[in-house]
Amino acid sequence: MTKIVLHKGDLPKDINFTGSVAVDTETMGLNLHRDRLCLVQLGDGKGTAHLVQIIPGQDCPNLKKLLTDKNVLKIFHFARFDVAKIYNDLGVMVEPVYCTKIASKLCRTCAPYHGLKNLCYDLLGVSVSKEQQCSDWGAEKLTKDQCQYAANDVLYLHELKEKLDALLKREGRYEIAMECFDFLKTRAKLDLLDFEEPDIFSHH
Repeated sequence: MTKIVLHKGDLPKDINFTGSVAVDTETMGLNLHRDRLCLVQLGDGKGTAHLVQIIPGQDCPNLKKLLTDKNVLKIFHFARFDVAKIYNDLGVMVEPVYCTKIASKLCRTCAPYHGLKNLCYDLLGVSVSKEQQCSDWGAEKLTKDQCQYAANDVLYLHELKEKLDALLKREGRYEIAMECFDFLKTRAKLDLLDFEEPDIFSHH
């Protein structure tokens, strides 16, 4: 049974994650510099999602401690954006990181789409609604539908990682996936320096 817990300002001290934690963020938009971080979702892989509302100007030491704990793997979908946004707004670099979108692109080359909704349906047979994606995440009080949407973004990432790890190993691409995840810290910094386009690794 799914359990959703909303926290204001920070993650309580007595909530701990061991081994790994699923992570996602909600923002006011997709501009890394302009649009503020509003929510950080955390999933334990056992059906519980903790939603941390970020209060402007307020520090969140417990959340930062978790995000930088090298003994806890952080599982994202499209980690590139989330890692950069957390670094920009909270001032900490998330590590270590696993990205289900990158993993899918490496091992599911037959698939035309690699969004979270697609992965949940293709690999887990779960239909996930994205109706609240563009809602007002900066609102002081989040609706029940917003909380459910936010929770869905982290509730399935542990299962997806397990499926994707098997595919990566089957296709001989597990090691290169790990190297891609390690590079995400640098990729996030490049994005924040506006080196998103043109790609500095391209010929032109």
